[in-house]
Amino acid sequence: MLSRIPIKNGVKKVKLNSLQKRKLISWLFLLPSFLGVMLFFVAPFGVVIYYSLINNPIQKEFVGFANYVNVWKNAAFQQASHNTLVFSFLAVPLAVVLSLFLAAVMESRIPFKSYFRTFFLSPLMVPTASVVLIWQVMFHYNGIVNNFMMFFGKDKIDWLKSDKAAVVIIALFLWKNLGYNMILFMAALASVPKDLLEVAALESANKWQVFWIVKVRYLSSTILFVAIMSLISSFKVFREVYLMSGDYPYSTLYILQHFMNNTFASLDYQKLSSAAIIMFIVVTILVYAMYAVENFFGKDVEG
Repeated sequence: MLSRIPIKNGVKKVKLNSLQKRKLISWLFLLPSFLGVMLFFVAPFGVVIYYSLINNPIQKEFVGFANYVNVWKNAAFQQASHNTLVFSFLAVPLAVVLSLFLAAVMESRIPFKSYFRTFFLSPLMVPTASVVLIWQVMFHYNGIVNNFMMFFGKDKIDWLKSDKAAVVIIALFLWKNLGYNMILFMAALASVPKDLLEVAALESANKWQVFWIVKVRYLSSTILFVAIMSLISSFKVFREVYLMSGDYPYSTLYILQHFMNNTFASLDYQKLSSAAIIMFIVVTILVYAMYAVENFFGKDVEG
């Protein structure tokens, strides 16, 4: 409640109670972050939407969804979108499943567990340029992989200039991300209630049943988080692809980030903005679908 102070010199003062003071102080602390988000995130996003709806930055004539239609029909955008979706739908499930498997293995009693954990975490400490250099040496036409294949009588493959190029990038993506995902799953497995595991053991459940029926159900939120983080990382693989193959790589390696980068270089803001909004909508739909699946399988656990 507000308490009024008697009028003095024609000025009415209002005194705030303790609750209102706390709210005011909270908003004052939140204000810098709120202004930062509005200035550096919301405002630029609004500018992107604005550019996607006009013909060019000079005339600034409203054209509706014409830019979106032109981008959607663009052959380069279609190829980049197809390659990106194929890569994400292959790499993300592999990253989730393999990291969960490694976490389950690390949870068991195996020798040299700490060394294995360090091995899988080492890619996080290696700079991207060094990683790309190692991968180029390995998958060069005269590189280590082809020499190993020739030892078994197989023909050489020009990995980065053939249909096998996506295999190289998926292997690189998994090598870089499995360690981080594995640590997240190990932490989640350690938090599974012990009483449930004991009840499952009393019910004569085998290790496979305990893992799928008890542990995986309690890992639903962690699986969702790892899947979302892996999806985001799959859209950031452009750095490695660009350093390995340049602006215009082999067709199977031409992803959305290549399209964005080349469009930005040509200063076509309308095409770039429209493609960014389309990409945002698709990613939002994918994340929402992941949340829906997690809510369906994990609702009884959360309750």
